[in-house]
Amino acid sequence: MEDLLNLGGRQVKSRLLLGTGKFSSYPVMQKALEAAASDIVTVALRRVDMSTQTDNILEYIPKPCILMANTSGARTADEAVRIARLAKAGGQGNWIKIEVVRDNKYLLPDNLETLKAVEILVKEGFIVLPYMSPDLSMAKRMEEAGAAAVMPLGAPIGSNRGLKTRELVEILIREIRVPVIVDAGLGSPSDACECMEMGCAAVLVNTAIAIACDPVGMAQAFGEAVIAGRRAYLAGLASAANEASASSPLTGFLRDEAR
Repeated sequence: MEDLLNLGGRQVKSRLLLGTGKFSSYPVMQKALEAAASDIVTVALRRVDMSTQTDNILEYIPKPCILMANTSGARTADEAVRIARLAKAGGQGNWIKIEVVRDNKYLLPDNLETLKAVEILVKEGFIVLPYMSPDLSMAKRMEEAGAAAVMPLGAPIGSNRGLKTRELVEILIREIRVPVIVDAGLGSPSDACECMEMGCAAVLVNTAIAIACDPVGMAQAFGEAVIAGRRAYLAGLASAANEASASSPLTGFLRDEAR
């Protein structure tokens, strides 16, 4: 049976979600999206110009992809809700990644305002994926409010520092029924693989791919890492041990010859 990700009432094959910021050009972004074989792509509303078809970012997103607008720039729940409604009215569908950030230095999400936005938008029929700090009580509230997934940060946005919140994310994986998707801070394919090995449903990556020397090659590497990590998780990782354990018997012909 094919291992598909169930999200928002849809089944998708790829567990690598991609952001579209920071690429040197739209054509490079398009090639990276194709190399990663992503099924879900997130776009900030402020990067979309619906008034022209010339260099419109939407023209460079592969047609099969699910377009998920994000509320980047919102500082309150009200602002996030307004951006979501504008995106839907502009034809971007009802998938929305909620980002509510009041902190300009570390860009950490405001969980309380995020929860408020989730509650409002779910009732309006949006498929809501909230970007959040990995707090179990808030994650449960977002789940209860109808979030399609929770998206805890691995490290501050754009920092490429990896999975610094591992222990907190592991708690969410154990306790939350909806998919847990690590978003923000992953800097290398091995970071993405680590997330998948521990049981995350998916990861979302942008900066590490967009600013790489070869974004297309890096996108492919992340895609392969996500597949490898997922396969390892499904296969069942061997437990760690404090002592050595020989993979071959310590008895045999060498000892026999010595006698």
